[in-house]
Amino acid sequence: MATMYYEKDADIKYLQGKTVAVMGFGSQGHAHSLNMKDSGINVIVGLRPESKFNKIANDAGIETFSFADAAKKAEVIMMLVPDHIQPSLYESDIAPNLEKGNALAFAHGFSIHFNKIVPPKDIDVFMVAPKGPGHLVRRQFTEGGGVPGLIAVNQDATGSGKQVGLAYAQAIGCTRGGVIETTFKEETETDLFGEQSVLCGGLSELIRAGYDTLVEAGYQPEIAYFECLHETKLIVDLIFEGGIANMRYSISDTAEYGDVTRGKRIITQETRKEMKKILAEIQSGQFADEWMAENKNGRPVMDARIKEDAEHSIEKVGEKLRSMMPWIGKKIKD
Repeated sequence: MATMYYEKDADIKYLQGKTVAVMGFGSQGHAHSLNMKDSGINVIVGLRPESKFNKIANDAGIETFSFADAAKKAEVIMMLVPDHIQPSLYESDIAPNLEKGNALAFAHGFSIHFNKIVPPKDIDVFMVAPKGPGHLVRRQFTEGGGVPGLIAVNQDATGSGKQVGLAYAQAIGCTRGGVIETTFKEETETDLFGEQSVLCGGLSELIRAGYDTLVEAGYQPEIAYFECLHETKLIVDLIFEGGIANMRYSISDTAEYGDVTRGKRIITQETRKEMKKILAEIQSGQFADEWMAENKNGRPVMDARIKEDAEHSIEKVGEKLRSMMPWIGKKIKD
């Protein structure tokens, strides 16, 4: 069984008297910063001078500085800029300003696990990863709750790395929901696998394949959209609330029979073999190297695929249908 930590296991005193610098003020950055501010922690934010988030953070009562100046002022530095930006930012602005006994923190283990960042041995390195998007981390906190999270300590130079990590988790609300102890390796590899094989890559391709099958068979694209994409939220919500068994309990007997007798014909042994291959690419570091190279080269593969997918019929039909449903809010990535 996984080791779990709650409010009683954390002590905010390990952050008191310290300055915490959050690098970035996007989805997670704004939530971490505002929650810590409300928890009484001295938090500042590192941003580029031209960033639009400077004003947003300042208006919320949080001081902003350049990345280098923020790192210089802080004892705890949380890296919340995108994975592919972290290594260069670390080398140029963070590393020169680290002092013995500082803590370098992450919300995802990518840079540390794949050695894109190699910190000095005299600092703590820990991870606190809320298992929810930033807006939910913030909202749950303001409502008195908390999004569950993960904690891992990769390097404990001071002997209190875990205590500082738990204090950080408490300051952003995660210990209210429960924090699971893990490792940088486990968090990174499972997170990437889930995104690629199930949550994003697998699901989006399954939806498109189902839509294409119906449209090519002569059914109306609008009907195909509702059956293969729109109703996904209903099913996912039922699974989220009570697992697969809850979903099966809630759907019709006909749908349940179709589920248990046809699902394995879609997710075949060949599919499972490909999942294992994808996991092996993650474990070996092949995917990490590929992703860093893709960014270095200007994202040619990613941009071409996104452009191609944006032209798919399901996007055109969906845009028209969603315009008829104004209660569905479009989410913008910050």
